[in-house]
Amino acid sequence: MQEHNHSIKDWAKDDRPREKLLSKNPMSVSNAELIAILLNNGSRHRSALDLARELLLLGRNNLMELGKLSAYEFMKVKGVGKAKAVILAAALELGRRRQASTAVEFPIVKHSSDVARYLQQMLQDLRQEVFVVLFLNRANRIRHTEIISTGGITATIADPRIILKKALEHEAVSLILSHNHPSGSTRPSKADEELTIKIRDGARLLDIKLLDHIIIGQDAFFSFADQGLI
Repeated sequence: MQEHNHSIKDWAKDDRPREKLLSKNPMSVSNAELIAILLNNGSRHRSALDLARELLLLGRNNLMELGKLSAYEFMKVKGVGKAKAVILAAALELGRRRQASTAVEFPIVKHSSDVARYLQQMLQDLRQEVFVVLFLNRANRIRHTEIISTGGITATIADPRIILKKALEHEAVSLILSHNHPSGSTRPSKADEELTIKIRDGARLLDIKLLDHIIIGQDAFFSFADQGLI
């Protein structure tokens, strides 16, 4: 049986994703249509919109889930090659960074929830653990944010010596530690507690204060400071 998948160019002008985005409110354009615009064109027998719909199915029709997938996973969809997959991955990463940059517009760190919101945008979609340190000045302004180490699916290792060396390089007066738990649980492990104490005690010798260690889950966070553990 012959397939009847037509090119988007054959559609009525008002139905084409690009034209809809230009002529109407962007909110009226569906997620699949936005992805189709990024893909630019389809394959021999499928339109860009067909490919976009299948890509969304990979993420269970949820953009948050889609953002967790890699370019190589996008390439599992027949008709999506490396170029299309990289463009989609880049667009999703830009969206993640935009969220993170707007979340960190607070000039001074006042509450653990402020930092947690920023870090959740940065870390929540990652499948492996990463250890991040925020270096702050005397006014509690963030001078620098850096991923110190990247681990596997269940754990990462952070070297206190590297963290304290970088604190001196950035002339930090205080630190906030953070890492994510891809499992979603925010409960600290024994190793998390021991590492926190080790860095706290080492920082004290350099007259640097450890303000907090925040564990990031999917929709929640755990603050050592809020729980009185620092």
